[in-house]
Formats: sequence, C-alpha cells, structure tokens
Amino acid sequence: MQSSVTFMDCSSAAQSSTLSMARLLPVARHYNLFQNGVAFVNRSLPSKNRPLITHSSPSVTPIVSAKVEGDGSAFAKVIDGKAVAKQIKEEIKIEVSRMKEAIGVVPGLAVVLVGDRKDSATYVNNKKKACDAAGITSFETRLPADATEQQVLDCVAEYNKDPQVHGILVQLPLPSHMNEQNILNSISIEKDVDGFHPLNIGRLAMRGREPLFVSCTPKGCIELLRRHGVQIKGKKAVVIGRSNIVGMPAALLLQREDATVTVVHSRTKNPEEITKQADIIIAAVGQANMVKESWIKPGAVIIDVGINAVDDAESPKGYRLVGDVCYEEARKVASAITPVPGGVGPMTIAMLLSNALASAKRAYNFQ
Repeated sequence: MQSSVTFMDCSSAAQSSTLSMARLLPVARHYNLFQNGVAFVNRSLPSKNRPLITHSSPSVTPIVSAKVEGDGSAFAKVIDGKAVAKQIKEEIKIEVSRMKEAIGVVPGLAVVLVGDRKDSATYVNNKKKACDAAGITSFETRLPADATEQQVLDCVAEYNKDPQVHGILVQLPLPSHMNEQNILNSISIEKDVDGFHPLNIGRLAMRGREPLFVSCTPKGCIELLRRHGVQIKGKKAVVIGRSNIVGMPAALLLQREDATVTVVHSRTKNPEEITKQADIIIAAVGQANMVKESWIKPGAVIIDVGINAVDDAESPKGYRLVGDVCYEEARKVASAITPVPGGVGPMTIAMLLSNALASAKRAYNFQ
C-alpha cells in the first residue's frame, strides 16, 4: 500500500522554523570587551547607516543510556548529543589554547545578521556563549531588515579581508528582497565554515576531492554515529529530506563512509517501505512525528535532525519540541536514537566551532 505523507523539506523559508539551528553564531563588535580572557569586538555599523577537529574521533566513546521496563524489555539507547558535544568542545578548547600559546593566534568567527528575528537572536546568543567557552573570538555585524543586498555584500567583503576572522556566517533566512545565493557565494571559500559555498558542496560530491568545510549539522550527524561506534560501511542508510543544508550533504557524507544511501523526499513513492529497509536513518524533513514505528527496521539507528513545535497544554510555554521521528514509538524498535531536543542540536554548534578552529589552523599551517 502506498503511504500518503506530507513532506516539508527543510530549505529556504522552511529551514528557519525547523532547522535554523544549523545556521547560527556568535556576537558583538563596536568596542573592545574582554570576558574570561576572550576579546569581543563590535563591528556594528552606525545606526543611521546600518546596512573538529576535522574528522577527529580520538576514541569511540558511546555516551548513551538505555531504559529497561519492569518486564525486562529494553528501549533504544539514547545517543546523548549534549554529552558528545561537550566532549568535543573541551577538545576544541584545548586546541585553541595550544594554538594561542604556540603562535599567538586565536580563531575568529564572524556573523552577519539581517533583521530582528527573535529566533535568530537566540541562536546568535548561543553561539556567542559557545565561542566564549572555547576561547574563540566572536564578531558580529547587525543590519536592519530593510538593508540593501549591497550592504550585506560589503560586510562580507570586509570580513573576507580581515585576518582575525577565520570563519564567516550570514544568518539565514535573509529578507525576501535579497539574493541568498549571491550573498553566500561571496563568502571566501577559505572562510566558509558553514560549508555552503558551491565549491565546498561540489568537492563533497566528488570522489577524490576534499571540501575545506562540511556543513555543520550533517557533519554533526556523522560524528554522532562515529563516536557511538555505529558501523556505517556497507550499511543501508536512508536520509529523509533533501535540503541543501542537511539532507543532501548528509547523504553525500554517508556515501563517503561507504554506506548504500537512499534519499526519501516529497515525491518518493512508498517512503515507509523504503525507510524500513534502513540500518541507519537520518530524518531532516521538518514534519513533526512523521516517522512512526512501522517505518523502522528493528535495530536501526536513528538520527533525528527535525525540531518542530507542537501544542502542549501541559507545558508552561503552551508547546513542546519534537523531532521528525515519533520518539515514543521509535525507541521501542530502534537500537539507538537521538532525542529532541538534546541530540543533533548541540552537535551543530560544536561542529561550527570545529570548522572555525580548522580554518584558523589551515590559515597558519598549524598542526
């Protein structure tokens, strides 16, 4: 029987509400400010003019827990993204300190934020805290929603030239009057820590070529599998969703790990039947609780990228966050699963810091 499913691939406008966490960053630049020994410099324009440790898995350290019911039946192990991300951040902090002591260079991350979206502001604050904790310098330029595309391009050009900045992010989504592709393409490939530059995506897709950066969220998904000791080589993997930010690069990364990969999307017939063949599932479609127990092969490993708000009268906020996978059903069948929240989200931030560190090391040929 053919399943009837509504898909919301996490791209363009949809990505802002479901996967915006894949695009965030740090803060502040108009005066010198020192916090915990880290310099923050505000480079905001005057108000009247406001225009890993790559591939590093030092050890396979499964950070999981399993719940056993009274009848002895076990639920899936929980892949704790917070714990893994914390471990990675500690590794990054050590490397940042080592680099500073050895050559006097501190990695720098810059963000260009257009408009005043509350969710974007939250993401920026989270990135600032992460940079602060890791010892990475944070830069930011804020522009009003009615800024011109040229103003954004000028900000990017300034950061491209700044030797203190090793990574640049332009917060998405951008206002509708701006050409997102033009702006993202203007970021120097050497500072494209989001991994969205066409050359980085192209290199990721080609055998024998290495991208300078891999998009943070899919990179975090693969790192979770690695650090959990999940064998990818030779396994059947299904990626649900084909966005440029998560689905497509996740599928390419799984191929690089020698998995046999199928991408399920809004035009796929019988998605349930296809997904149930998978040993590994990465769900990144932006549809709350779409993947049910009947979609899952017993013993499969599930990485749930989705973040969706659903009404919940018992929650103080009136809603709760759920993934693309129905967690309560999936944990009865899967061998391991990421929770939402607390799974992929923390890894995205950790991978962003990892990319920034890798960029700074590359710029100074620091091993």
